[in-house]
Order: sequence, then C-alpha cells, then structure tokens
Amino acid sequence: MNICCIGAGYVGGTTMAIIAQRCPGAIATIVDMNAARIAAWNSNKLPVYEPGLDEIIREVRGRNLTFSTDIAGAIKRAEMIFVCVNTPTKDYGLGAGRAADLRYIESVARTIAEHANGPKIIVEKSTIPVKTAESILAILAANARGFRFQVLSNPEFLAEGTAMSDLQNPDRVLIGGERTPEGDAAVKTLADIYASWVPRERIIQTSLWSSELSKLVANAFLAQRISSINSISAVCEATGADIDEVAHVIGRDSRIGPKFLKASIGFGGSCFQKDILNLVYLCGHFGLAEVAAYWESVVHMNDYQKERFTARIVKALFNTVAEKKIAVLGFAFKKNTNDVRESPAIAVCRALLGELARVSIYDPKVDPVDIERELPGPDGAVDARLTIAKSAYEACAGAHAAAVLTEWDEFTTLDFARIFASMPKPAFIFDGRNILDLPKLRALGFQAMGIGK
Repeated sequence: MNICCIGAGYVGGTTMAIIAQRCPGAIATIVDMNAARIAAWNSNKLPVYEPGLDEIIREVRGRNLTFSTDIAGAIKRAEMIFVCVNTPTKDYGLGAGRAADLRYIESVARTIAEHANGPKIIVEKSTIPVKTAESILAILAANARGFRFQVLSNPEFLAEGTAMSDLQNPDRVLIGGERTPEGDAAVKTLADIYASWVPRERIIQTSLWSSELSKLVANAFLAQRISSINSISAVCEATGADIDEVAHVIGRDSRIGPKFLKASIGFGGSCFQKDILNLVYLCGHFGLAEVAAYWESVVHMNDYQKERFTARIVKALFNTVAEKKIAVLGFAFKKNTNDVRESPAIAVCRALLGELARVSIYDPKVDPVDIERELPGPDGAVDARLTIAKSAYEACAGAHAAAVLTEWDEFTTLDFARIFASMPKPAFIFDGRNILDLPKLRALGFQAMGIGK
C-alpha cells in the first residue's frame, strides 16, 4: 500500500508515524506546501512535541516514511490519500465565529483531482462538518477526468500529550463510507491497515454522515463535562466546598465516571471549541435553535471560567495589577504538548496585560515566538510588558503573584521556599490546574488559591 498524507501538521505527523511503524510493508509520504515545516520534520527538532513521537520518527523516517513538498508526485503514486489539513473556525463572512473554514479542504480536493492518474481512496482525517464528503466527491467527479474515487471518514480521537499511546492502543477506530459495494471495499481496505495492530472489534464501521457527526459530538460531550465541573467550582468557592472532593464523589457513580471532571481554568486545544461551534452552526442551519443554544452555553461557561480566574487575581492583589509583575507558569493548553491553540493561558495573559500588569511567562516546551505571536501589543509588535523567562525561578523572581496555567509535572517539584523568598510580600500563588499542595504553600507564607477551593 502506497499512502500519501496531505498536511504535515500534528494529526498527519503522528498518524503516519504509527502507520509506518506498525505497517512496515506500507510506504507513507507526508506532503505539504510549507517547505519550512517539511524541513523541520526532516530535522532533529520536530515541529511537534509529543512524548514518544521523536523516537518513532527516527525509527521510520527514511525507511517507509518520508516528508516532501512534491505533492503532485505523491498523489500520483498513492493508492490511498489521507487529508489532514487545518479546518479553523471562519473569521469572515457567513457563519463567522462558528462555521468551519473549508477552503483548505476544497483546495486539497481540487489538487487531488488535478494530479490523480487513476482511482484513489480519499480518507478525511481533518475535523470537518457533516456532509463535507459530499462536497469533496462533487469536486472530484467534476474535475477528475472520469476516475472514480471513494471518500471515507476516519476522524482522529487522539488527545495531545498522549497521542502516541492513543494511536497505538485506541478505544476505537471509526471508519465511515458510502453504503455501496465500492464503498464497502474501500472501508475494508482502510480497516485492514488498522487491523495490523488494532483488534477488529475496536474498528467501527458506519455511514459517512454518522462518522463525520460522531467526531463533533464526542468532543462536544467531553468539553461539556469540563464546563460542567468548572461551573460547580464557582459554587464551591462561594460556599467553602472543595471541588476535588465533590468531583471524587460524583466520579464514583458508575453512570458518570471520573474522567474529565478535573476543574481548571478551562479547556483549550485545536478541537473542543472549534467542534462545538461547528455543531452550534450546524444546529442553527437546520433550525434547531434550542439545541444550538444548549451547546453554545458550554463555550460560554469556558470563557466565564477564564474571566473569573483573572478577576480573582486582580481582586486578591488589592484590585489592581498595574505595573505589578505576574509570573505565568505554563502557556501550552495542556502538559506534554507545545500546542498553544485556544490555550486558556492566552485569554488570561491578554486580560492581565490589559490591566497593565507586567507578565513573565515560562513554559518548558512552547517556542517563545508562539507566545509572542499570541500576545501582540497595541501596535502589533511584542507587548513591552511581556517577557519570556527561561525558568520558573526567573519568571517568579520579583513577581507579586504566580499563576499556574499548564499542569506541567515540573511545577509540582519546584523549590517554593526559594520562590517565596524571591517575591515581594504578600506573595500570591493561583493554581489554575489544582496540581499544587496549597496547605504546604500556605505554611511557607504564600497566599495560595486553587480552582474551586
């Protein structure tokens, strides 16, 4: 099997690495028009940080996995083409702020039609709205010189930070295809690839539309749980209850379970908010206003949690943070990734800078360029009150408060006595991830506050 993956991003890189490792007889090529990104994949410093990815790339790169800018050549050689391009939320025109921007999907479909030299199996890996496959098929049918294509939906369910283990041992693999003999054959071809390492009973086959919708709904349900527990964290702070104790109790109910009940400053990443807003737009399109409002409230609660956290910092610091140094520990949206897309830290830092605070950020994996891009000053240049520290100790030195915004393991092992000694008094710590031992910090002299505590 000769496989082409269009899109050298997070999903394409991790997925093809595992396929190449687990299917040594397959030849996989990841292509992208971004030459700098391809060069990074071919270097010793990958553009994506994910535990375990570097080792697998070193194993398969040059053996049966290659990275290239030769998109036309890879399409011609491939029997199966994975589409792994970005589908951000539109920021213009009809559906702005909710609908998915499908310009890159359409561009890929036209590129495949232009260069295909025979029938191909097209695999949607990008997160897309329901019925996108219909548009892809229409473009291919109109431009592909009579060649017949099968379009499959194969959404990814991996979580950043645990992607490699998620791909190696998935809860399920979902493949949707047309209910025709040709569609069934295409589904079987893709299922056989996954069956090289995934038990057959975990490979679920559905219609195209059920597969496309299932991805949006899965992320919406997970995000809903986070917003639900975060809403209760506000009640805990008002009443004196402890959110961890409450979450533990309800998580012991077998009908609910303990996962995604960790209170925090909110969810981030490339999927949750985008997919919920996509679902909201879909519901609105079909006239389901009440359903759209229900799911949109999940996003509103997530925004409220970030605003509430920032307001708590300002209030605790005597209702002003102007010209006060605030140390921000963590900028990635979660630990074990360098991804900052929709990170809650962005909103918190923007709000603090808006309050004229001097913000010093430390993150062990995020490139300073990515931080600066997300926090521009009024003139578009880097904000003069923003600094990027090389360590947590540097960030905290002279800071009136420290805020933990990413749950990196290293933050639980810091020498907080040293940090306390370096800060003006009273010294504040705001744990936005509930990973620190607040009683111990208070014993050191900190004014320490967590979420829902």
